[in-house]
Amino acid sequence: MTDNQSGGPASREGTEITVSIVIPVFNEAATVETLLRRVAAVPVAREVIVVDDGSTDGTRELLPRLKDKGLIDGLFMHDTNRGKGAALRTGFDRAAGDVVVVQDADLEYDPGEIPGLLAPIAEGRADAVYGSRFLGLDKSMKVVFYWHMLGNKFLTFLSNVLTGLRVTDMETCQKMIRTDLLQSLPLTVDRFGIEPEITARLAQARARLVELPISYSSRSYAEGKKIGWKDGVSAIWFILRCNLLPPRAKPWTGRPAAWSDD
Repeated sequence: MTDNQSGGPASREGTEITVSIVIPVFNEAATVETLLRRVAAVPVAREVIVVDDGSTDGTRELLPRLKDKGLIDGLFMHDTNRGKGAALRTGFDRAAGDVVVVQDADLEYDPGEIPGLLAPIAEGRADAVYGSRFLGLDKSMKVVFYWHMLGNKFLTFLSNVLTGLRVTDMETCQKMIRTDLLQSLPLTVDRFGIEPEITARLAQARARLVELPISYSSRSYAEGKKIGWKDGVSAIWFILRCNLLPPRAKPWTGRPAAWSDD
């Protein structure tokens, strides 16, 4: 665990909330150190969990050195590339903080948004918070691919039809969830279908979900973007499967009026 500033949204009535920042990594040698240094500057009590998902570009050799520098608390390696969902599940299982937030290593999402995402949970208003790329006009957003935006909106619409939720960005990376709730969800998907699966399970658990606007700077395929149209097609299947077929999350009742250690 890393001790940082307290007294803001990470603290309520003297109770400090620790954030487990789970970072799935696959071939991010060019950006991962920059990302981890930005994470180190975030003013919350945190643990940083990095899961390398079979990188082949030198990332696996770099990460132990970054851990030695104190930028990583828990480092876990997959022998082969199993997919983002598998990497996240490895990180989720090992999270010891009070809440978990997902942070990609590619610099598209700003870890500086984390304290703002934490506030609704710390105040007892939410069990999970999504950072939406499509909310608000005061956040910087660069979307390189118009069709990606339309695809995301369609997938979010389909997910909302089946979950009954009204989110604007189901596919967002920056999802923050109470650890006890997250670790109770039956997550099984290995690849990018983990995003609709998490949303389906939260809906089944009847979790209170809040969205907040976040900044976003999309990178191009030349810069290493990995998700493509085939992942969008498979997302439709996972939306249907996770909402209509077992396993299903059980209703979750660990819901305090405000954050406490009880």
